[in-house]
Amino acid sequence: MDRRTALKNLSMSLGYTVAAPTIFNMLSSCTSETDTWTPLFLSSDEKHIIIHLSDIILPASDTPGAIDININAPQFLDLMYNDIEKDENKTLFKKGATLFAEKFTNKFNIEVAKGNKEQFETLFASYFKISEEETKVVLKEQKLPIQKVKDSNIDNYLTYKFLLSVKMYTLFGYFTSEKVGEEVLNYDPVPGAYNGCIPMEEIPNGRAWS
Repeated sequence: MDRRTALKNLSMSLGYTVAAPTIFNMLSSCTSETDTWTPLFLSSDEKHIIIHLSDIILPASDTPGAIDININAPQFLDLMYNDIEKDENKTLFKKGATLFAEKFTNKFNIEVAKGNKEQFETLFASYFKISEEETKVVLKEQKLPIQKVKDSNIDNYLTYKFLLSVKMYTLFGYFTSEKVGEEVLNYDPVPGAYNGCIPMEEIPNGRAWS
């Protein structure tokens, strides 16, 4: 599946689910400057990690990347965890972030705050370039409450919890941004007639509607 198709499919599963005014307010309060904002929930090390991971998850190509749009995807995640997420999820996120940072330091022998995109990409890929069977095992375990996870799997469980959350909020922020809605997806500011069943080839660029 190419990136354009992936963007279309993800927008249908994520971008259309947003309705709460609170989340829209968060989107509007984000800045496009990825380095100058001060995090409310994230530590400085976590901010550095998530800026790089967001850029890896949605890099710029023929469409804008996660840090190229009019919102700041890492800051959106920071606001969601500061204002929206449950305390339990905040704790799991922090523990997973700590484990990922430790893994980074052990692998590259440098502090995570000094890591570059290529190093983060190498470590990130080690968690997601796995077999289909391994992926099923990971996703199945992610559905469990932490109390039911085997002690031997806790670190892996928490790290994936962190990484999947970063991925989800990066995509969530991206597909609910004004720039993506108007310039990447199909957009009509004054929609007309509704056509519920038309051939895909008649849809402009084969992209979903924002």
